[in-house]
Amino acid sequence: MDTKNTLQRKLLPRHISLMAMGGAIGTGIFKGSAETVSLAGPGVVVTYLFAGLLLLVVMASIAEMAIVYPNTNMKGFIQKAFGNKMSFIIGWLYCILWLAVCIIEVVVAGSFLQYWLPSIPLWLLSLCCTVLLIGVNMMNVKNYGEFEFWFAGIKIGMIIVFIILGAFILFGIIPSDQTNYLENYVTHGGFFPNGWTSIFAALLIVMFSYGGSELIGVTVTEAKDVEHVLPKVIKSFIFRIILFYTLPILIICGLIPWNELGDQSSPFVQVLSMTGLQGADHVMNFILIIAVLSAANSGIYGCTRMMYSLSAEGEGPKAFAKVSKNGVPIYSLIAMSIVLLLGSMIAFVAQNQVFTILMAFPGFIVSIVWVSICLAQIKLRKTYPCEPSFKLWGYPYLPALTAVLLSFICLTFVLNEENRVSIIACIVIIAVLIIIALFKFNNKK
Repeated sequence: MDTKNTLQRKLLPRHISLMAMGGAIGTGIFKGSAETVSLAGPGVVVTYLFAGLLLLVVMASIAEMAIVYPNTNMKGFIQKAFGNKMSFIIGWLYCILWLAVCIIEVVVAGSFLQYWLPSIPLWLLSLCCTVLLIGVNMMNVKNYGEFEFWFAGIKIGMIIVFIILGAFILFGIIPSDQTNYLENYVTHGGFFPNGWTSIFAALLIVMFSYGGSELIGVTVTEAKDVEHVLPKVIKSFIFRIILFYTLPILIICGLIPWNELGDQSSPFVQVLSMTGLQGADHVMNFILIIAVLSAANSGIYGCTRMMYSLSAEGEGPKAFAKVSKNGVPIYSLIAMSIVLLLGSMIAFVAQNQVFTILMAFPGFIVSIVWVSICLAQIKLRKTYPCEPSFKLWGYPYLPALTAVLLSFICLTFVLNEENRVSIIACIVIIAVLIIIALFKFNNKK
């Protein structure tokens, strides 16, 4: 093997866990929580728990396969199970997923910076954010992991502070004008004000929010001691990710009636303002910027490593497999930078239209990727070359049920008229990838 063109195994457990959280905790919770609550009321917490259980099965599947095939990432599992055609399609879909997310996050970061710098044009602020993130991704993977560890740690710390302050108000430890906050869970239409089926209406945004968690399946080729580390990391990660979504939602719905949440600002800002904290808007704006930059940072990592993996297997341009002396897929990073730059410019010209199309990409594609992971685990378990030290529970029924439920979620995305343009765009992309795969791997498995 050419060691000059291989990735470096320097990621530590804390790096892996925080990188995945960095990808999963972004605008979905800080801004998207207002929309999910408006769709399902306080009962939206059930949506987060339901999606979290699906995520648990997906992550456990990744852990099991990574132990059996320690030098293989998420795309590699799909390739071993279903061949080059499927891994080509899923691999490039995953790249497109992160491209869409990163374009959204970079432009949103620029718009948040305009809160302090209103005279500077959006495109220039977005460009500065892009340059910063590309610079971070030029580091060797250990330094990158350290940077993202602290990057993601700041916003997670903010969520913890928010939970504590919110709980103090909710239970009267911090005095306020009201004392009957707990009634907000059952008044104003009840816990499910729009009916219990409304919990499914919020799934698109929740799937977008949780998307990025599977990044752990990409980091395994640069992680130390995968067999012992990954199961522990995933167990703690799942617990934290569900906790960091459900507790803030419960506090928001307890302190502010679900039908009074404004979409002009983050629910986090509204709650922090209730504490009497001076400069809450500035504090929250800083956290929002860190949150979206961290999510974009994880996205750039995930996309470039997937491009590297695709190219190394002959499923992408050979140049994308070229690695710098720091162990960075340099041409993959350059390609990502160009797309990010162009995407930012397009979003600047037609921001609302582009966001409408791009926002539905992640939820839909994440569902497809998760289904593929579950199906790969079901198929590969029968042919493992060795017995894994960690196994997914309830095989094959649990991963099969998860795949069915995720497929149903995909179908609801397709049938929702509000997502029509986005889904058509997704289906066109999938169709193009299928055609390319059929021609490229016509004589292969």
